[in-house]
Amino acid sequence: MTLRLIFVRHGLSSFNKEGRIQGRNDLSTLTKEGKLQAEAAGKTISSIPIDAVYSSPLQRAAETTKIIIDQHQSKLQATYTDNLLEVDLGSWSGLTKNELRKLYPEKINIWEKEPKELSINREDGSKFFPIKELLIQAENFLKSLLKIHSNSNKNILIVAHNAIIRCLILKLINEPSKGFRRIKLNNTSISILNIDFKTWENRQVQIECLNNIAHLHPSLPEKGRNKRIILVRHGETDWNKQGRFQGQIDIPLNQNGKEQAKAASGFLKNVCIEKAFSSSLSRPRETAAIILKEHPGIEISLKDNLKEIGHGEWEGKLESEIYSDWPELLKTWKIFPERVQMPEGENIQDVSARSITGWTEICKDLKNNETALVVAHDAVNKTILCHLLGLTLSEIWMVKQGNGGITVVDLSEEKGQPDEITCLNITSHLGGIIDSTAAGAL
Repeated sequence: MTLRLIFVRHGLSSFNKEGRIQGRNDLSTLTKEGKLQAEAAGKTISSIPIDAVYSSPLQRAAETTKIIIDQHQSKLQATYTDNLLEVDLGSWSGLTKNELRKLYPEKINIWEKEPKELSINREDGSKFFPIKELLIQAENFLKSLLKIHSNSNKNILIVAHNAIIRCLILKLINEPSKGFRRIKLNNTSISILNIDFKTWENRQVQIECLNNIAHLHPSLPEKGRNKRIILVRHGETDWNKQGRFQGQIDIPLNQNGKEQAKAASGFLKNVCIEKAFSSSLSRPRETAAIILKEHPGIEISLKDNLKEIGHGEWEGKLESEIYSDWPELLKTWKIFPERVQMPEGENIQDVSARSITGWTEICKDLKNNETALVVAHDAVNKTILCHLLGLTLSEIWMVKQGNGGITVVDLSEEKGQPDEITCLNITSHLGGIIDSTAAGAL
């Protein structure tokens, strides 16, 4: 049974606009812009059948929930739960970051670098760890949710706040190291995770998308002063559509794949792109060339280390054909991909090593605050994103990469701090918030 969890952060609030810490207090309300953002998110979500709604009771989230339900034009009723309250930041609530820096310079440094280790003193002198407590709260909510909706295929809408949604996502993906600073959530962003489960411990999670704000203007999160990489999976091929394992066989885009690349080009046309890189195979190279029609004059640097996984003897075969000759190996590939050596091909460790090398080379090639387009493949993108998210290679199936899907990574300029997954697998330009691209083999 699969639960699709659709997470939405509340709209822009008065405290957001003023640059104030909100935390758990209920003094912050939706601004006019925040209400319009909620309407836009609601219109996008209205195309999805929703079976249940859960919301934080704080008014900025509760009002966002009401607006989304109104846009859905259904008889949905929200369940308000304290397990979706925002992080408790005690006396910090209501202060600006500048005020915090003056009052608690050491504490704000911990918050920005190691938020899980931040402690705050209560009025009675005792101290608590806000993020550690929030992670416990997030797990309690998820366990209760899975218990209520076990044995069912449902779409669940969850409307809450920045920190609690991050903690919910981190708990679902096994809480990677420094995970809190690896992902970004904008106001009314939509993040979707799919869960197959028997028990909490045996859950299988897929990140379908993170921080999608394609319903807003601009449709990608604002770029800061750091380097940015736009990572795209190539458009569809006939073998994707047929479910054939293509690997390093040089299959070109089909007509739908070319249309997907054109749609990605339109989505990115107002984004400043200074450099471009591609796997040397034709399907990503053609995808990159189509995207760059809106950015004339940029040459594509080809990188062999971004080629798709070499499937060896599996290449060109349908899954049914592979199952006939390698049934146990195929089963292992689906459950424990890190244990599989492709017959006469590569293993996922090989792919990860060369992909991360290629990624690192691209990062070093960028100057100042340049933005680069990188177009590659499913397995290549997944190994890179596992590396960036702090996931192991056993967890590559957690990361979805649709044909023509767009991921944005903002690189950290501070040593020891992780790069930020600004958004992941955006496919709204291909027809909707749900990724409906080919579910074929790699």
